[in-house]
Amino acid sequence: MERTKILIVGGGFAGVECARGLERGLKPYEADITLVTPASYQLYLPLLPQVAAGVLTPQSVAPPLRRLLHRTSIVPGMVVGVDTEQRVCVVQLISGELVKRRYDRLVLTPGSVTRSFDIPGLDEQARGMKTLAEAAYVRDHVIAQLDLAAAGNNEEEKAERLQFVVVGGGYAGTETVAELQRLTNAAAKRYPRLDPALIRWHLLDIAPKLMPELGERLGRRAQHILRARGTDVSLGVSVAKAEPTRITLTDNRVLPSRTLIWTAGVAASPLIGMLDVDTVKGRLVVNADMSVPGLPGVFGLGDAAAVPDLTQGDGAVCPPTAQYASRQGKHMARNLIAELRGMPRTPFRHKNLGLVVDLGGTDAVARPLGHELSGLPAQAVARGYHLMALRTGTAKFRTAANWCLNAATGDDFLRTGFLSRRPGTLRDMEATDAYLTQERARELAEQNGHLAG
Repeated sequence: MERTKILIVGGGFAGVECARGLERGLKPYEADITLVTPASYQLYLPLLPQVAAGVLTPQSVAPPLRRLLHRTSIVPGMVVGVDTEQRVCVVQLISGELVKRRYDRLVLTPGSVTRSFDIPGLDEQARGMKTLAEAAYVRDHVIAQLDLAAAGNNEEEKAERLQFVVVGGGYAGTETVAELQRLTNAAAKRYPRLDPALIRWHLLDIAPKLMPELGERLGRRAQHILRARGTDVSLGVSVAKAEPTRITLTDNRVLPSRTLIWTAGVAASPLIGMLDVDTVKGRLVVNADMSVPGLPGVFGLGDAAAVPDLTQGDGAVCPPTAQYASRQGKHMARNLIAELRGMPRTPFRHKNLGLVVDLGGTDAVARPLGHELSGLPAQAVARGYHLMALRTGTAKFRTAANWCLNAATGDDFLRTGFLSRRPGTLRDMEATDAYLTQERARELAEQNGHLAG
């Protein structure tokens, strides 16, 4: 009997946990498991700001897939189109070649990309914090601004290079500005010609509160910590226009700056928009068991899917966080195993365990299981949670060792020269323009030759 072909799209939390669960629960003769992902690792997104700040090395937050998966076939590329009628995915390999992969069960976990807006200059000037490459690029860029400011004599240019703007008052933006400001404050001591008082960080958010999910008290506490370090926190404000040397805000202020880091939320992978399916706020509509209505054998989970949150009710959907994605992946594996063995699928249900925000050093805020913490207790909870969530012993050890080493010796503030001659735009870094319409995907799926697979 031919084995069932299970194709998983995306190597994030949901996709990898689904593959791991299938490997554990299925016999080799029951199914062929394939994972399509452009990266050779599972990225632990919550710690990217610490990579950008040099607290952690990239390897610490990127456990290799071949340590995590043993029977799964890993295809190095990205699914750029799906023909749901013929049950074929069009895959663009990292070499640029197009191939096709057939499936009996399709698990869509393509994740999310940085949410963008129709703001003049944003596409050209903004830098994201969603991928390992973006974190490495931002680190190089920030240190380069310090190097150039210290070497230059033009005061106007120096002011532009030493003002940094981060947009997005959620967890990613708050942790990014907290970690990078600690980086520049520490680095300034190595530059004799640089006045530390000239280095300014700005955190902007159109919302009236910082991280409202944490609650009023913890949100104010995080804001107080940032402002005490010298960060200008502006709420109810966003970017009206971005230019190479200045950023105009919606309150008509103009900030001289050559650095715009954009963390204003996420949007579902553009792949979802290429499918003929229902969406809610761009996310794939799915049933409580994560099946896609009207598409037999197709499932959606993770950031790209609006999975009903049954613990909240009233039409709520699960938030796009690592905590939910990893648990959805495990549940999806159980549902697929049950279905293949003739048993019914069950709805996904998970109660939120809380939130942690690491602000660097001994500063943190956390709300585990509804309990509000700040300072060292919150830091212990935050770092303990991250160590638990990392999927390999090697990654746990590297992360813990990096924390200790950074606390004891600090950073060397070196630049790797990564993409130094190319603008690291959101489109280039996150490949948001690579996807095909369903009609084009169907045309390619019907072709023979080098697309056969």
